[in-house]
Amino acid sequence: MAPHKTHYIVFANEKGGTGKSTTAVHVAVALAVQGRKVAALDLDGRQRTMARYFENRLETAKRRSIMLPTPAFAAVNGDTLAEYDRLIDTLSVDAEFLVIDTPGRDDKLARISARRADTIVTPINDSFVDLDLIGQVDGENYKVKKPSFYAELIFEARRDRAKLDGATVDWVVLRNRLSQLDAHNKRRVEQALRELTARVGFRVVPGLSERVIYRELFPSGLTLLDLGQIPDAGLSHIAARQEMRELVAGLDLPQEQYSLASV
Repeated sequence: MAPHKTHYIVFANEKGGTGKSTTAVHVAVALAVQGRKVAALDLDGRQRTMARYFENRLETAKRRSIMLPTPAFAAVNGDTLAEYDRLIDTLSVDAEFLVIDTPGRDDKLARISARRADTIVTPINDSFVDLDLIGQVDGENYKVKKPSFYAELIFEARRDRAKLDGATVDWVVLRNRLSQLDAHNKRRVEQALRELTARVGFRVVPGLSERVIYRELFPSGLTLLDLGQIPDAGLSHIAARQEMRELVAGLDLPQEQYSLASV
């Protein structure tokens, strides 16, 4: 591990389609906007969603001749441990935070990253399909039967980190794509998460609602923290930015000079 005291924020979920990369990008930019020293590493060398987002962001800044705070970033090329260690060490040299976006599948480097993490963020869609990754639920009464394989994987990663340097790993589950309707499914998922929280030991934080704007911003690399650069930004954009503020605040990252109020 790099000797510099970088806070590792690992976005990890073996299921795709949960908004993991979008959320990771917004958290990294939120920190960069505040002048924090932040870097980002994309572990999905094939899709490179995070890396492509930041590349688009740099292209937009150049094309419009504007300043868009952007973290230093890199993407792995393959899954070799030597390259991974090199990128981790390079990006961590001056970084207060290193945001790591892992692939939506079982991945060797994702497992290693989980053992290095200070904060693990697991976005899930607000459904029992995604919840099954963390805990198995009875089909009749929706009660939690037992934690699932991924909860056990994170438990082992946290245990290994504690043995390594005594650090406590904060595991945060983000409820992404929340419905605006108070449906039975939404309440049942919430109840199941409360049960799992007590048994597994993670925190639940509200994530991002289902909004088209998140998909529309990717080609330009803009985020909801760049409202001045988004044409026709309206009330929905402001509401979405508030979601991001609450999400980042919920991560409870090391503060120092970080002031979320000014984001």
